Amino acid sequence: MLEVGIRAVRLDSRVIVAPVAFQVPPGAILTLMGPSGSGKSTVLHAILGTLAPPLACEGSVSLAGTRLDGLPTHRRGVGLLFQDDLLFPHMSVGQNLLFALPPGPAAARERTMREALAHAQLDGSAGRDPATLSGGQRARVALLRALLAEPRVLLLDEPFSKLDMALRAQMRAFVFDHIRARGIPAVLVTHDPADIAEPERVVRLEAAVEGAGDAR
Repeated sequence: MLEVGIRAVRLDSRVIVAPVAFQVPPGAILTLMGPSGSGKSTVLHAILGTLAPPLACEGSVSLAGTRLDGLPTHRRGVGLLFQDDLLFPHMSVGQNLLFALPPGPAAARERTMREALAHAQLDGSAGRDPATLSGGQRARVALLRALLAEPRVLLLDEPFSKLDMALRAQMRAFVFDHIRARGIPAVLVTHDPADIAEPERVVRLEAAVEGAGDAR
């Protein structure tokens, strides 16, 4: 269970994110919605532990009863998927995935990488340059890379926003199926009501102050 209880996020003395609290069970997908300036992405960064001064978060983030907010980002076990795939251009598709895999025997890591590609209907793509993939294929590789890192929580920051309507529906199903199959609590930021996975798990944010800058 992911438990988030944020009293405020401050930029110097200004409150830029109003109080927000929610719980996300394993395999569930909570959707954060709200206008630009309401702090949706800022909440994700508070969970991830990547808020940098002068931003400061007041509150707590816990996973399975353990506080995460006192831990550095690399020890939280939180994965993040952006609207841009951010694949490494100097690596092949397979190397991108191997980069995310935990250390272990080379043969086992190679097998896991190829099985993941096959599951995503990308058989034979391990040696390809990411630049030769379609937008949908790149999005699937980005998701696989995020999942192969074995995150305990997955954050999704408008990952479907640059896809056309048909591909968007396909990628939603692909992402949501993987989250549920792996039992990972997930938080999705979106402006599109069609992206909502579970209507009973929607949190709507409002801007805390006028001119909240880039706290989107």
